[in-house]
Amino acid sequence: MLERLAALEERFEELTRLMSDPEVARDYEKVAEYAKQRAEIAETVSVYRHYKQVQEELAGAREMFHEEDAELREMAHTEVARLETEQSSLEEQLRKMLLPKDPRDAKNVIMEIRAGAGGDEAGLFAAELFRMYTRYAERQGGWKTELLSENRTGIGGFKEVVFMVKGQGAFSRLKYESGVHRVQRVPVTESSGRIHTSTITVAVLPEIEAVEIEVNPKDLEISTYGSSGPGGQHMQKNDTAVRMVHKPTGLVVTCESERSLTQNKLHALSVLRARLYEAERRKREAKLDATRRSQVGTGERSEKIRTYNFPQNRVTDHRISKSIYDLPSVLDGDLAGFIEALALDEQARNLARVS
Repeated sequence: MLERLAALEERFEELTRLMSDPEVARDYEKVAEYAKQRAEIAETVSVYRHYKQVQEELAGAREMFHEEDAELREMAHTEVARLETEQSSLEEQLRKMLLPKDPRDAKNVIMEIRAGAGGDEAGLFAAELFRMYTRYAERQGGWKTELLSENRTGIGGFKEVVFMVKGQGAFSRLKYESGVHRVQRVPVTESSGRIHTSTITVAVLPEIEAVEIEVNPKDLEISTYGSSGPGGQHMQKNDTAVRMVHKPTGLVVTCESERSLTQNKLHALSVLRARLYEAERRKREAKLDATRRSQVGTGERSEKIRTYNFPQNRVTDHRISKSIYDLPSVLDGDLAGFIEALALDEQARNLARVS
């Protein structure tokens, strides 16, 4: 770790020299690139320099152990204890700073919720999860949600709903929601009062720019149709909804959330790029780890990342064995307890790998 930190400090000093070089100063693009690189490592270098200063102070304090004056020796012990605590804290901070950052964390996300096992009850709970994520986005301040496509059931649920969440760091928070969500409760359609178990799958995909995934227009088969979504008669008269098929992979995307055909095409293309990116990412990971499970599994009841148990007023995340006994608050978007615990768990596992 110390070698990596020393190399970062050396690079920081080199970038500082380059930016002050009159020859380089004439090239605005190069200066901007150097400034960006320098800013990215500035905080780590600052903490590292503080760490080195503490090490020097610690060495000096330990030398005072040999003083003849008992009071000075006692002061030295106190100072050494303080500095060792600070050194340990700085080491932990630096280890975290050196963890590889997920380049997707700052991106907006496309979320896909699909009813799994459980029929109409699964569709109803899919609608509740959609509301939960919408409320969570509202709680973040400045985040926005945008419906992209929906396939409703006859009783107010969703067979499938696709929407975008726009906000700083949206993927870094919502990526933990990918997987199978299980609900246990007495359905409104159940007359005998028996508890049913249903599942919903959630996929969280980072929004991908056109430069990251190039889609050849010749690979697309695009058809339009009259939207069945909100908008009344105006939308029924015009074919504004889009069905897009990516012929090489067979991926199908539909979008009917906008009144404009052009906007629906752009949204559909955005979803397609995200799915293609995710498929490619998972293919690469599969080569590295053939036993790695897919993001959302099959939707079977035995697979789950989280269970929402209505009779017990309990929500349990099985990945971190954490339960919250306030189901209404969670469904109203209060996911911070789970998301923060999952982020800490991921950080701890990453630290264990690099330590």
